[in-house]
Amino acid sequence: MTTAFDPVDLAGTPLANRIAMAPMTRSRADGERRTPTAAVAEYYAQRASAGLLISEGIQPSRVGQGYPNTPGLHDREQIAAWREVTDAVHAKGGRIFAQIMHAGRIGHPDVLGDGLHTVGPSPVAAAGQVYTPDGPKDFPVPRELTADEIRATIADLAAAARNAVEAGFDGVELHGANGYLIQQFLATGSNRRTDEWGGSVENRIRFAVEAVRAVAAEIGPERTALRISPAGTYNDMAETDTDETYTALVAAVEPLGLAYLHVTETVPGTRELTLALRKQFSGVFVLNPHTEGPTSRAELALIEDGIADMVAFGRLFIANPDLPARLAADGPYNEGDERTFYAGDARGYTDYPALTPTA
Repeated sequence: MTTAFDPVDLAGTPLANRIAMAPMTRSRADGERRTPTAAVAEYYAQRASAGLLISEGIQPSRVGQGYPNTPGLHDREQIAAWREVTDAVHAKGGRIFAQIMHAGRIGHPDVLGDGLHTVGPSPVAAAGQVYTPDGPKDFPVPRELTADEIRATIADLAAAARNAVEAGFDGVELHGANGYLIQQFLATGSNRRTDEWGGSVENRIRFAVEAVRAVAAEIGPERTALRISPAGTYNDMAETDTDETYTALVAAVEPLGLAYLHVTETVPGTRELTLALRKQFSGVFVLNPHTEGPTSRAELALIEDGIADMVAFGRLFIANPDLPARLAADGPYNEGDERTFYAGDARGYTDYPALTPTA
């Protein structure tokens, strides 16, 4: 029987165990250049005992930023700063993928600066507010991307992937979940286009498929992954024909030989689709399962049952840098301080204790 503590081969990248740290925004990239700091390197290195670390969302361009103090991977200074992070992780024997995240309509001109405006597949604003340097503000109506700009955005994603590899990342996960740009193209609520990028299922999956193909062509499919959240409503997503959309999407990317597919169940009632996608995808299947609370040790049974090859943990990894050891021992677990999740200094970031000094 396969367990969470057995090794797994990620399309040629050996992983020590099947426990992944899910991508989590921590907003510690301070300064005008949006570069990770020494504390960011320490944070990821502390968690290097995970089989796979997936970084926080990293914007591929200035206009792709959604929130204050999130990091980029689109200039030389950012590449150099991320190299410090990946070197620290690799020195601890860890493996780390960069999550490339274009926020699309989720953002605000006050966050972007320099006269930039949020963009999306259609001029449909998301309900809700985003935090800006001047406090919470309503999401604005995004500017609709032209066909040429869509192609340029796909090129930006591929360029960011190339930068990630140069920065020492073991691979790249494209963020197609949680209401950001890729899911905005997938969802009928945010994609009202009538050209080749909207309308039918085939057209609505086109942006995701072309983005995955472009990244795979740039850095190799064995270093390329995709994260999706079928039926997810986060960031005011509204999907129709969810099953048809995601089975078509996975069918289109399956032949590429990707490193993994990462499914996050953000709403209840999607397990049947998860199982169908699991059967479709022949590579490593990473699951961030829907639970009533934080993902716990109980979800490791998903690996034993063959439902997933790896399980991704989020909140527990914030407060427990040595989470694999704690899962093996069934605790104890530190409690996370939610006040420090999305901003701040070392408090609630790099000061959570390990079980032992050498854990």
